[in-house]
Amino acid sequence: MQLKVAVYETSARGNKLTQIFPGSSVKKASIIRLLPSEKFQTITGFGGSFTEASAYLLNQLSKKNRKRILRAYFGEEGARYSLTRTHMNSCDFSLGHYSYAPVEGDTELNHFSVGEDRKDIIPMIKEAMAISKDGFKILSSPWTAPPWMKDNKAWVGGKLLPEYRDTWALFFSKYVDCYKAEGIDIWGFTVENEPLGNDGNWESMHYTPEEMTEFVQNYLGPKLESDGHEVKILGYDQNREHLKEWVDVMYENEASAKFFDGTTIHWYASTYEVFPDTLQYAHLKAPNKHLIQTEACVDAEVPKWNDDAWYWSKEATDWGWDWAPEDQKYLHPKYAPVNRYARDIIGCLNNWVDGWIDWNLVLNKQGGPNWFQNWCVAPIIVDPEADEVYITPIYYTLAHFSKYIRPGAKRIGFENSDASLMATAAQNPNGSIAVVVFNEGVEAKSMKLSLGERNIAIPISAQAIQTILIDA
Repeated sequence: MQLKVAVYETSARGNKLTQIFPGSSVKKASIIRLLPSEKFQTITGFGGSFTEASAYLLNQLSKKNRKRILRAYFGEEGARYSLTRTHMNSCDFSLGHYSYAPVEGDTELNHFSVGEDRKDIIPMIKEAMAISKDGFKILSSPWTAPPWMKDNKAWVGGKLLPEYRDTWALFFSKYVDCYKAEGIDIWGFTVENEPLGNDGNWESMHYTPEEMTEFVQNYLGPKLESDGHEVKILGYDQNREHLKEWVDVMYENEASAKFFDGTTIHWYASTYEVFPDTLQYAHLKAPNKHLIQTEACVDAEVPKWNDDAWYWSKEATDWGWDWAPEDQKYLHPKYAPVNRYARDIIGCLNNWVDGWIDWNLVLNKQGGPNWFQNWCVAPIIVDPEADEVYITPIYYTLAHFSKYIRPGAKRIGFENSDASLMATAAQNPNGSIAVVVFNEGVEAKSMKLSLGERNIAIPISAQAIQTILIDA
Protein backbone atom coordinates (compact mmCIF):
# COMPACT_ATOMS: atom_id res chain seq x y z
CA MET A 1 0.00 0.00 0.00
CA GLN A 2 1.35 3.42 -0.92
CA LEU A 3 1.91 6.18 1.59
CA LYS A 4 0.26 9.52 0.89
CA VAL A 5 2.80 12.29 1.29
CA ALA A 6 3.60 15.89 0.38
CA VAL A 7 7.27 16.49 -0.37
CA TYR A 8 9.02 19.89 -0.25
CA GLU A 9 12.60 20.42 -1.37
CA THR A 10 15.25 23.13 -1.21
CA SER A 11 18.31 22.45 -3.35
CA ALA A 12 21.47 23.96 -4.75
CA ARG A 13 19.93 23.75 -8.21
CA GLY A 14 17.23 26.24 -7.23
CA ASN A 15 14.32 24.59 -5.44
CA LYS A 16 13.05 26.67 -2.51
CA LEU A 17 10.53 24.71 -0.46
CA THR A 18 9.32 23.54 -3.86
CA GLN A 19 6.80 20.72 -3.90
CA ILE A 20 8.09 17.69 -5.77
CA PHE A 21 6.33 14.43 -6.48
CA PRO A 22 7.06 10.80 -5.65
CA GLY A 23 8.85 8.71 -8.24
CA SER A 24 8.98 5.06 -9.17
CA SER A 25 10.77 2.46 -7.07
CA VAL A 26 14.36 1.59 -8.02
CA LYS A 27 16.57 -1.29 -6.88
CA LYS A 28 19.30 0.89 -5.33
CA ALA A 29 16.98 3.08 -3.29
CA SER A 30 18.04 4.15 0.20
CA ILE A 31 15.55 2.83 2.76
CA ILE A 32 14.16 4.94 5.60
CA ARG A 33 11.75 3.04 7.85
CA LEU A 34 9.75 5.07 10.36
CA LEU A 35 9.22 3.69 13.87
CA PRO A 36 6.53 5.89 15.46
CA SER A 37 6.27 3.66 18.52
CA GLU A 38 9.75 4.86 19.51
CA LYS A 39 9.22 8.26 21.19
CA PHE A 40 11.89 10.72 22.26
CA GLN A 41 11.83 14.41 23.30
CA THR A 42 8.89 16.79 22.93
CA ILE A 43 9.69 19.66 20.58
CA THR A 44 9.52 23.20 22.01
CA GLY A 45 10.03 25.00 18.70
CA PHE A 46 12.29 26.61 16.11
CA GLY A 47 12.99 30.22 15.24
CA GLY A 48 15.27 33.24 15.33
CA SER A 49 16.10 36.32 17.38
CA PHE A 50 14.66 39.80 17.75
CA THR A 51 17.75 42.01 17.97
CA GLU A 52 18.03 45.78 17.92
CA ALA A 53 19.94 45.47 14.65
CA SER A 54 17.09 43.57 12.99
CA ALA A 55 14.40 45.85 14.40
CA TYR A 56 16.32 48.97 13.36
CA LEU A 57 16.61 47.68 9.79
CA LEU A 58 12.91 46.86 9.59
CA ASN A 59 12.21 50.45 10.59
CA GLN A 60 14.21 51.61 7.55
CA LEU A 61 12.18 49.56 5.04
CA SER A 62 8.87 50.29 3.39
CA LYS A 63 5.80 49.00 5.23
CA LYS A 64 5.35 46.50 2.40
CA ASN A 65 8.80 44.95 2.81
CA ARG A 66 8.66 45.08 6.60
CA LYS A 67 5.44 43.07 6.51
CA ARG A 68 6.82 40.76 3.84
CA ILE A 69 9.74 39.79 6.09
CA LEU A 70 7.66 39.29 9.23
CA ARG A 71 5.12 37.23 7.29
CA ALA A 72 7.98 35.15 5.86
CA TYR A 73 9.04 34.27 9.40
CA PHE A 74 5.75 34.15 11.29
CA GLY A 75 2.91 33.83 8.77
CA GLU A 76 1.02 30.64 7.94
CA GLU A 77 2.49 30.69 4.42
CA GLY A 78 5.95 31.31 5.83
CA ALA A 79 8.30 29.57 8.23
CA ARG A 80 5.86 29.71 11.18
CA TYR A 81 8.57 30.40 13.77
CA SER A 82 7.50 29.16 17.19
CA LEU A 83 10.49 29.81 19.49
CA THR A 84 12.40 33.10 19.57
CA ARG A 85 15.01 34.99 21.56
CA THR A 86 15.82 38.60 22.37
CA HIS A 87 18.43 40.45 24.40
CA MET A 88 18.01 42.32 27.70
CA ASN A 89 20.08 45.51 27.66
CA SER A 90 22.39 45.95 24.66
CA CYS A 91 24.43 43.30 22.85
CA ASP A 92 26.91 43.32 19.98
CA PHE A 93 24.00 43.53 17.52
CA SER A 94 22.84 46.78 19.05
CA LEU A 95 23.63 50.25 17.75
CA GLY A 96 25.50 51.08 20.96
CA HIS A 97 25.58 50.39 24.70
CA TYR A 98 22.46 50.80 26.81
CA SER A 99 20.87 49.44 29.98
CA TYR A 100 17.34 49.48 31.37
CA ALA A 101 18.86 50.51 34.72
CA PRO A 102 21.31 53.32 33.92
CA VAL A 103 21.28 55.10 37.29
CA GLU A 104 24.23 54.06 39.42
CA GLY A 105 23.32 52.93 42.91
CA ASP A 106 19.62 52.50 42.08
CA THR A 107 19.40 49.21 43.98
CA GLU A 108 15.59 49.29 44.08
CA LEU A 109 15.54 49.92 40.29
CA ASN A 110 13.18 52.86 40.66
CA HIS A 111 14.42 54.18 37.33
CA PHE A 112 14.13 50.88 35.47
CA SER A 113 12.68 51.29 31.96
CA VAL A 114 12.50 49.31 28.72
CA GLY A 115 11.95 52.57 26.85
CA GLU A 116 14.98 51.85 24.65
CA ASP A 117 13.07 48.89 23.18
CA ARG A 118 9.84 50.77 22.47
CA LYS A 119 11.12 52.30 19.26
CA ASP A 120 12.31 49.09 17.64
CA ILE A 121 12.32 45.67 19.36
CA ILE A 122 8.90 45.89 21.01
CA PRO A 123 7.04 47.02 17.85
CA MET A 124 8.77 44.25 15.88
CA ILE A 125 7.70 41.60 18.39
CA LYS A 126 4.13 42.91 18.54
CA GLU A 127 3.78 42.95 14.77
CA ALA A 128 5.12 39.38 14.62
CA MET A 129 2.60 38.39 17.29
CA ALA A 130 -0.24 39.85 15.24
CA ILE A 131 0.88 37.84 12.19
CA SER A 132 1.49 34.51 13.96
CA LYS A 133 -1.58 32.31 14.13
CA ASP A 134 -0.26 29.91 16.77
CA GLY A 135 1.93 32.39 18.62
CA PHE A 136 5.54 31.89 19.68
CA LYS A 137 7.62 31.66 22.83
CA ILE A 138 10.23 34.31 23.71
CA LEU A 139 13.49 33.63 25.55
CA SER A 140 15.30 36.71 26.89
CA SER A 141 19.03 36.81 27.57
CA PRO A 142 21.24 39.45 29.19
CA TRP A 143 24.72 40.00 27.76
CA THR A 144 25.70 42.00 30.84
CA ALA A 145 24.39 43.73 33.93
CA PRO A 146 24.79 47.53 33.98
CA PRO A 147 28.49 48.37 34.47
CA TRP A 148 27.82 49.89 37.91
CA MET A 149 26.80 46.44 39.20
CA LYS A 150 30.11 44.81 38.09
CA ASP A 151 33.54 44.51 39.58
CA ASN A 152 35.26 46.08 36.56
CA LYS A 153 32.65 48.85 36.00
CA ALA A 154 32.72 48.04 32.27
CA TRP A 155 30.30 46.77 29.61
CA VAL A 156 32.75 44.03 28.62
CA GLY A 157 33.91 41.25 30.95
CA GLY A 158 33.95 41.35 34.71
CA LYS A 159 31.62 39.76 37.23
CA LEU A 160 28.50 40.73 39.12
CA LEU A 161 29.39 42.18 42.50
CA PRO A 162 27.91 40.07 45.34
CA GLU A 163 26.17 43.08 46.86
CA TYR A 164 24.08 43.48 43.67
CA ARG A 165 22.81 39.92 43.33
CA ASP A 166 19.42 40.86 44.81
CA THR A 167 19.20 43.87 42.51
CA TRP A 168 20.14 41.83 39.44
CA ALA A 169 17.45 39.25 40.27
CA LEU A 170 14.95 42.12 40.67
CA PHE A 171 16.04 43.33 37.20
CA PHE A 172 14.73 40.11 35.61
CA SER A 173 11.43 40.41 37.48
CA LYS A 174 10.91 44.03 36.45
CA TYR A 175 11.69 43.11 32.84
CA VAL A 176 8.87 40.53 32.87
CA ASP A 177 6.50 43.12 34.30
CA CYS A 178 7.45 45.81 31.79
CA TYR A 179 7.10 43.52 28.79
CA LYS A 180 3.81 42.23 30.17
CA ALA A 181 2.61 45.83 30.31
CA GLU A 182 3.47 46.08 26.60
CA GLY A 183 1.31 43.01 25.90
CA ILE A 184 4.27 40.64 25.51
CA ASP A 185 4.70 37.49 27.62
CA ILE A 186 8.23 36.28 28.28
CA TRP A 187 8.38 32.47 28.26
CA GLY A 188 11.86 32.10 29.68
CA PHE A 189 15.28 33.50 30.51
CA THR A 190 18.79 32.34 29.99
CA VAL A 191 20.77 33.55 32.99
CA GLU A 192 23.64 34.95 30.95
CA ASN A 193 24.65 34.91 27.31
CA GLU A 194 28.06 33.24 27.02
CA PRO A 195 29.12 33.24 30.69
CA LEU A 196 32.63 32.14 29.71
CA GLY A 197 33.07 35.47 27.90
CA ASN A 198 33.97 36.38 24.33
CA ASP A 199 37.65 37.36 24.63
CA GLY A 200 36.75 40.89 25.70
CA ASN A 201 35.10 41.88 22.44
CA TRP A 202 31.54 42.98 23.26
CA GLU A 203 29.06 43.01 26.15
CA SER A 204 29.66 40.14 28.54
CA MET A 205 29.65 39.13 32.19
CA HIS A 206 31.42 36.07 33.52
CA TYR A 207 30.17 33.22 35.69
CA THR A 208 31.62 29.90 36.71
CA PRO A 209 29.13 27.02 36.83
CA GLU A 210 29.14 27.31 40.62
CA GLU A 211 28.50 31.06 40.55
CA MET A 212 25.60 30.81 38.13
CA THR A 213 24.04 27.94 40.07
CA GLU A 214 24.32 29.88 43.33
CA PHE A 215 22.73 32.97 41.74
CA VAL A 216 19.81 30.95 40.36
CA GLN A 217 19.35 28.85 43.50
CA ASN A 218 19.49 31.67 46.05
CA TYR A 219 18.49 34.81 44.18
CA LEU A 220 16.94 34.62 40.70
CA GLY A 221 14.76 31.54 41.20
CA PRO A 222 13.32 32.61 44.57
CA LYS A 223 12.75 36.20 43.35
CA LEU A 224 10.83 35.19 40.24
CA GLU A 225 8.83 32.69 42.29
CA SER A 226 7.97 35.19 45.04
CA ASP A 227 6.88 37.75 42.44
CA GLY A 228 4.55 35.20 40.87
CA HIS A 229 6.35 34.89 37.53
CA GLU A 230 5.88 31.50 35.89
CA VAL A 231 8.86 31.88 33.62
CA LYS A 232 11.51 29.32 32.66
CA ILE A 233 15.12 29.66 33.85
CA LEU A 234 17.67 28.07 31.54
CA GLY A 235 21.34 27.76 32.41
CA TYR A 236 24.71 27.88 30.67
CA ASP A 237 24.10 29.37 27.15
CA GLN A 238 27.44 28.88 25.42
CA ASN A 239 29.33 26.37 23.30
CA ARG A 240 28.78 22.64 23.59
CA GLU A 241 32.33 21.54 24.34
CA HIS A 242 32.03 22.78 27.95
CA LEU A 243 28.49 21.53 28.52
CA LYS A 244 29.35 18.55 30.73
CA GLU A 245 31.02 20.58 33.47
CA TRP A 246 28.05 22.94 33.60
CA VAL A 247 25.29 20.34 33.85
CA ASP A 248 27.31 18.47 36.48
CA VAL A 249 27.10 21.53 38.72
CA MET A 250 23.60 22.73 37.76
CA TYR A 251 22.04 19.34 38.37
CA GLU A 252 24.28 18.13 41.19
CA ASN A 253 21.33 17.73 43.57
CA GLU A 254 17.71 18.74 44.00
CA ALA A 255 18.60 22.03 45.68
CA SER A 256 20.84 23.13 42.81
CA ALA A 257 18.49 21.83 40.10
CA LYS A 258 15.21 23.08 41.55
CA PHE A 259 14.96 26.40 39.71
CA PHE A 260 16.63 25.34 36.45
CA ASP A 261 14.12 24.38 33.75
CA GLY A 262 16.85 23.38 31.33
CA THR A 263 20.16 24.09 29.65
CA THR A 264 20.97 26.15 26.57
CA ILE A 265 23.82 25.88 24.07
CA HIS A 266 25.45 27.60 21.08
CA TRP A 267 27.06 25.99 18.03
CA TYR A 268 30.29 28.02 17.63
CA ALA A 269 32.68 25.36 18.90
CA SER A 270 32.74 23.77 15.46
CA THR A 271 31.64 24.33 11.89
CA TYR A 272 30.44 20.73 11.54
CA GLU A 273 30.68 18.80 14.84
CA VAL A 274 27.41 18.44 16.75
CA PHE A 275 29.05 16.96 19.90
CA PRO A 276 26.49 14.13 20.20
CA ASP A 277 28.14 12.51 23.22
CA THR A 278 27.97 15.79 25.11
CA LEU A 279 24.31 16.33 24.21
CA GLN A 280 23.47 12.79 25.25
CA TYR A 281 25.30 13.33 28.54
CA ALA A 282 23.36 16.54 29.25
CA HIS A 283 20.05 14.81 28.52
CA LEU A 284 20.83 11.88 30.80
CA LYS A 285 21.85 14.29 33.55
CA ALA A 286 18.42 15.98 33.43
CA PRO A 287 16.08 13.94 31.23
CA ASN A 288 12.95 15.93 32.15
CA LYS A 289 14.41 19.37 31.48
CA HIS A 290 14.84 21.41 28.32
CA LEU A 291 17.95 21.27 26.12
CA ILE A 292 17.72 24.19 23.70
CA GLN A 293 20.13 25.55 21.09
CA THR A 294 19.72 29.33 21.50
CA GLU A 295 22.17 30.92 19.06
CA ALA A 296 23.75 30.11 15.70
CA CYS A 297 24.93 32.07 12.70
CA VAL A 298 27.62 32.11 10.03
CA ASP A 299 29.83 34.50 11.99
CA ALA A 300 32.63 36.88 11.05
CA GLU A 301 31.41 36.83 7.45
CA VAL A 302 30.00 39.59 5.28
CA PRO A 303 26.96 38.00 3.60
CA LYS A 304 26.79 37.66 -0.17
CA TRP A 305 23.95 39.54 -1.84
CA ASN A 306 21.62 37.74 -4.29
CA ASP A 307 24.10 34.89 -4.68
CA ASP A 308 22.37 31.64 -3.74
CA ALA A 309 25.36 29.56 -4.87
CA TRP A 310 27.56 31.07 -2.15
CA TYR A 311 25.31 29.67 0.58
CA TRP A 312 25.83 26.17 -0.85
CA SER A 313 29.59 26.67 -1.24
CA LYS A 314 32.27 25.61 1.23
CA GLU A 315 34.10 28.87 0.54
CA ALA A 316 31.57 30.45 2.90
CA THR A 317 33.23 29.64 6.21
CA ASP A 318 33.19 30.88 9.83
CA TRP A 319 35.52 32.74 12.15
CA GLY A 320 37.11 29.55 13.49
CA TRP A 321 38.83 29.07 10.14
CA ASP A 322 40.92 32.14 10.97
CA TRP A 323 41.43 32.05 14.73
CA ALA A 324 41.32 28.42 15.86
CA PRO A 325 44.60 27.12 17.36
CA GLU A 326 46.28 24.27 15.55
CA ASP A 327 44.82 21.58 17.81
CA GLN A 328 41.29 22.86 17.03
CA LYS A 329 41.65 23.61 13.31
CA TYR A 330 39.99 20.30 12.45
CA LEU A 331 36.77 21.57 14.04
CA HIS A 332 36.56 24.53 11.64
CA PRO A 333 36.99 23.42 8.01
CA LYS A 334 35.50 25.45 5.21
CA TYR A 335 31.87 24.48 5.18
CA ALA A 336 28.78 25.57 3.26
CA PRO A 337 26.22 27.50 5.37
CA VAL A 338 23.27 25.39 4.19
CA ASN A 339 25.15 22.20 5.06
CA ARG A 340 26.03 23.60 8.45
CA TYR A 341 22.45 24.50 9.34
CA ALA A 342 20.87 21.31 8.02
CA ARG A 343 23.42 18.99 9.61
CA ASP A 344 23.38 20.78 12.95
CA ILE A 345 19.61 20.90 13.37
CA ILE A 346 19.21 17.25 12.39
CA GLY A 347 22.10 16.24 14.63
CA CYS A 348 20.69 18.22 17.54
CA LEU A 349 17.22 16.75 17.17
CA ASN A 350 18.64 13.23 17.04
CA ASN A 351 20.46 13.91 20.32
CA TRP A 352 17.64 15.22 22.52
CA VAL A 353 17.69 18.94 21.72
CA ASP A 354 14.08 20.16 21.84
CA GLY A 355 14.43 23.71 20.49
CA TRP A 356 16.69 25.46 17.98
CA ILE A 357 17.03 29.25 17.61
CA ASP A 358 18.96 31.12 14.93
CA TRP A 359 20.54 34.52 15.62
CA ASN A 360 19.51 37.80 13.89
CA LEU A 361 16.31 37.66 11.84
CA VAL A 362 17.52 40.41 9.51
CA LEU A 363 20.89 42.01 8.73
CA ASN A 364 22.13 44.41 6.06
CA LYS A 365 24.53 43.82 3.17
CA GLN A 366 27.50 44.43 5.47
CA GLY A 367 26.26 41.88 8.02
CA GLY A 368 25.25 44.50 10.58
CA PRO A 369 24.55 46.97 12.02
CA ASN A 370 26.82 45.98 14.87
CA TRP A 371 28.63 48.48 17.10
CA PHE A 372 31.64 46.15 17.38
CA GLN A 373 31.65 45.53 13.60
CA ASN A 374 31.35 41.80 14.18
CA TRP A 375 29.70 41.09 10.84
CA CYS A 376 27.50 38.01 10.46
CA VAL A 377 25.04 36.37 8.09
CA ALA A 378 21.26 36.24 8.61
CA PRO A 379 18.61 34.22 6.73
CA ILE A 380 17.19 37.45 5.29
CA ILE A 381 19.46 40.28 4.11
CA VAL A 382 18.20 43.77 3.27
CA ASP A 383 19.42 46.88 1.51
CA PRO A 384 17.50 49.64 3.32
CA GLU A 385 18.69 52.40 1.00
CA ALA A 386 17.25 50.62 -2.03
CA ASP A 387 14.39 49.05 -0.02
CA GLU A 388 15.33 45.59 -1.29
CA VAL A 389 15.09 42.18 0.38
CA TYR A 390 17.12 39.02 -0.26
CA ILE A 391 15.77 35.79 1.21
CA THR A 392 18.78 33.47 1.36
CA PRO A 393 18.87 29.66 1.14
CA ILE A 394 19.45 29.61 4.93
CA TYR A 395 15.90 30.87 5.42
CA TYR A 396 14.46 27.95 3.45
CA THR A 397 16.70 25.48 5.26
CA LEU A 398 15.36 26.60 8.63
CA ALA A 399 11.78 26.58 7.35
CA HIS A 400 12.05 22.87 6.55
CA PHE A 401 11.98 22.34 10.31
CA SER A 402 10.01 25.27 11.74
CA LYS A 403 7.14 25.11 9.27
CA TYR A 404 6.47 21.37 9.52
CA ILE A 405 7.66 20.24 12.97
CA ARG A 406 5.35 22.02 15.37
CA PRO A 407 5.54 22.66 19.13
CA GLY A 408 4.44 19.60 21.05
CA ALA A 409 5.65 17.21 18.35
CA LYS A 410 7.44 14.06 19.51
CA ARG A 411 10.61 12.99 17.81
CA ILE A 412 10.20 9.39 16.68
CA GLY A 413 12.53 6.57 15.77
CA PHE A 414 13.62 5.50 12.30
CA GLU A 415 16.04 3.21 10.53
CA ASN A 416 18.17 4.62 7.71
CA SER A 417 20.11 2.32 5.38
CA ASP A 418 22.20 5.13 3.83
CA ALA A 419 24.85 6.78 5.98
CA SER A 420 25.29 9.54 3.37
CA LEU A 421 21.75 10.77 4.04
CA MET A 422 21.00 12.55 7.29
CA ALA A 423 17.44 12.23 8.57
CA THR A 424 15.16 12.94 11.51
CA ALA A 425 11.44 12.49 12.08
CA ALA A 426 8.75 13.82 14.41
CA GLN A 427 5.04 13.24 14.92
CA ASN A 428 3.04 16.43 15.35
CA PRO A 429 0.22 16.88 17.86
CA ASN A 430 -2.30 16.51 15.00
CA GLY A 431 -0.87 13.08 14.17
CA SER A 432 0.98 14.07 10.99
CA ILE A 433 4.60 12.96 10.65
CA ALA A 434 7.34 15.21 9.31
CA VAL A 435 10.51 13.57 8.00
CA VAL A 436 13.48 15.80 7.17
CA VAL A 437 16.20 14.35 4.94
CA PHE A 438 19.45 16.03 3.89
CA ASN A 439 21.52 14.89 0.91
CA GLU A 440 24.83 16.70 1.16
CA GLY A 441 26.30 14.78 -1.77
CA VAL A 442 26.70 15.88 -5.37
CA GLU A 443 24.60 13.02 -6.75
CA ALA A 444 20.82 12.70 -6.66
CA LYS A 445 19.40 9.70 -4.84
CA SER A 446 16.23 7.66 -4.59
CA MET A 447 14.63 6.80 -1.27
CA LYS A 448 12.05 4.29 -0.17
CA LEU A 449 10.15 5.65 2.81
CA SER A 450 8.09 3.12 4.78
CA LEU A 451 5.61 3.36 7.62
CA GLY A 452 4.30 -0.03 8.69
CA GLU A 453 3.05 -1.83 5.59
CA ARG A 454 2.86 1.36 3.54
CA ASN A 455 5.76 2.79 1.56
CA ILE A 456 6.60 5.22 -1.22
CA ALA A 457 9.54 5.99 -3.51
CA ILE A 458 10.85 9.57 -3.37
CA PRO A 459 13.69 11.14 -5.36
CA ILE A 460 15.99 13.66 -3.66
CA SER A 461 18.20 16.02 -5.61
CA ALA A 462 21.92 16.44 -5.12
CA GLN A 463 22.75 19.00 -2.41
CA ALA A 464 19.16 19.14 -1.18
CA ILE A 465 17.09 19.18 1.97
CA GLN A 466 13.58 17.73 1.96
CA THR A 467 10.64 17.67 4.29
CA ILE A 468 8.24 14.77 3.69
CA LEU A 469 4.89 15.35 5.35
CA ILE A 470 2.66 12.34 6.03
CA ASP A 471 -0.90 13.30 6.91
CA ALA A 472 -2.48 12.07 10.11
